[in-house]
Amino acid sequence: MDQNGFDSINVVPLVDVMLVLLTIVLTTSTFVATGAIPVALPKAENSITETLPSTTIEIDRQGNIYLDTTPSSIIHLRTTLMRFQRSNPILIRADKDISLQKFVDVMDIVKGLGFRTVSLQTKSSR
Repeated sequence: MDQNGFDSINVVPLVDVMLVLLTIVLTTSTFVATGAIPVALPKAENSITETLPSTTIEIDRQGNIYLDTTPSSIIHLRTTLMRFQRSNPILIRADKDISLQKFVDVMDIVKGLGFRTVSLQTKSSR
């Protein structure tokens, strides 16, 4: 049986797919790097830089709460977090100018539901 080899390979569809993937990666990486919600983080002398896949709770300057960039209320936050596994890490990004009571309300929910790994994101003061 006689087999013919390929004279050429059409790589145009492959290039199209790779350009779409590159666009998706670049678009999502800018949101991850900067954060979609503007929060002026408090400064800390001993901040540790680590990246863990986690659920993010953000509180902006006006006291609005976001769960993974989705607007949420205290009640919705509690009901949504009930469905998460307790070993899931929680990252809290709170604006430095929010009322302490709003932060305490969020921490009360997170700790009351039994989450074991909770982090507060700060900005290095150095």
